[in-house]
Parts: sequence; structure tokens; C-alpha cells
Amino acid sequence: MSDYKIALVTGASAGFGLEIAKVLASNGFKVIAAARRLDKLEELKALYPSLILPLKLDVTDKAAVVKALDSLPFEFKDIDVLINNAGLALGVERAQNCDLNEWNVMVDTNIKGLLNVTYKVLPSMIKRNFGYVINLGSTAGAWPYTGSNVYGATKAFVEQFSRNLRCDTQGTAVKVTVIKPGLCSDTEFSNVRLHGDLDKVKAVYQDTKAITPKDIADTVLYLVNTPSHVNVNEMELMPVCQTYGGLSVTRKLDFNKR
Repeated sequence: MSDYKIALVTGASAGFGLEIAKVLASNGFKVIAAARRLDKLEELKALYPSLILPLKLDVTDKAAVVKALDSLPFEFKDIDVLINNAGLALGVERAQNCDLNEWNVMVDTNIKGLLNVTYKVLPSMIKRNFGYVINLGSTAGAWPYTGSNVYGATKAFVEQFSRNLRCDTQGTAVKVTVIKPGLCSDTEFSNVRLHGDLDKVKAVYQDTKAITPKDIADTVLYLVNTPSHVNVNEMELMPVCQTYGGLSVTRKLDFNKR
């Protein structure tokens, strides 16, 4: 049984966040399920009426984050576990063909949104000498590929920020872990990234057995049940069918072409 009792999960209306909230609630956690789509959160609450607190929240809005977390009911105020899951990818084009607005949306959500929530929640953990920050990164933050550009860079930030946060929390009992999933199906991730092109979405997962949100949720459950003296710094998960790509070489490159 975990020593942690109250968790805040961002991006809890779908995908990883939804499944994490379900798994934690089914294991007795009180869960603050935060997302922009309140209707989806209410559906989640119906499954665990006494354990789920729906919280309509846009993590990119710093003032809204402060207001929402300051207004939590007393029984949910002492957040033990923060799961920074809210995030997205937009587009697969090479950098020179990308939409700058989409780059900014990814930076605002994947980086600034994570910072807004962490900045608000962390001081209470430090004061109580008790807590766990779990950040959802990606293999894209560790391994480059064509079309990843800003998405991969935002997840590289999450990875490095998690390491730095471990240094900053040294001397306390607060834990920090970054989870880096690879190819994962049954989420809205590719639908959003590929702008709803279902044929392209289907092609991403065709003839694969990808990891699932339940795999990630079970990983979170494992982490929150590790002994108090153990900190898992990083966890990188890929399906067996996925591995690292080789270095790319362009042959007969024309340097004189202008």
C-alpha cells in the first residue's frame, strides 16, 4: 500500500492521464483529475464518485493554475503525487515547413504548462518533506528523428528539468521521476499530431503491438509503491517492436547546388 494518498493528474481527460487517474483511484488514491474538458472528467468521476475530483484546468494559464489549486477542498489540498502528463505534439513536417503557431502551442503546453503546475505544487511538498513529482517525457526527448523538431525538444526539456529537479530537492524526501514512453496506441496523441487524418493515424500503428496507456498507468502505480528510500530517476519504455534508428547518411550530396 502506497504511503501517498492524494494525486494530481494533468491531462486526465484522455490517454495516459485518464488511465493513470483510473488506476490510482482503483488503488484507493484520491485523484484531482485536471483537464480542459470537464465533461470527460465528470464521466471519470462517475466511475469513482468519492475519489475523483474533476478540475477544469488549462495548464498554460498561469493565473488559472494558481486560482484552481488554491480553491481545492481541504481534503484534497495536500497533494502527495504530481503527475505532469498534459502535453501534445503537432505536425510531423521538417522544421523548415512547420507552422510556427504549432511550435508555440507545444512550448506553451509541454514546457510552460508543466512549469506552471510544478511551481505551484512543489513548495508544499518541500515544506512537508513528502511528495513525488512524476513527469511524462518521451523517447522523442532522448532520440532524434525527422519531423520531431520542437516536440522532441520540449520533451528533452522535460527530461533535463526532471534531472535538475532531483538536484534541487536533494536533502528532502521528495522524489522525482521522468517516464519516457515510446510508440503507444489507444490515445489521442496521433489524432492530434496528424490533425485528425485517420488514414495516417492508422498507418502509425499498422502491424505493431504498441504499448498502451494501461502500461504507463501500471508503471506509475509501481513507482508510487517503491520504498521511500528508492528514487527511480528515469524510466524509458518502448514496445518490443520498436528500437533505436541508425544514423542517417546522405550520399552524393551536392554542396554546389544553390
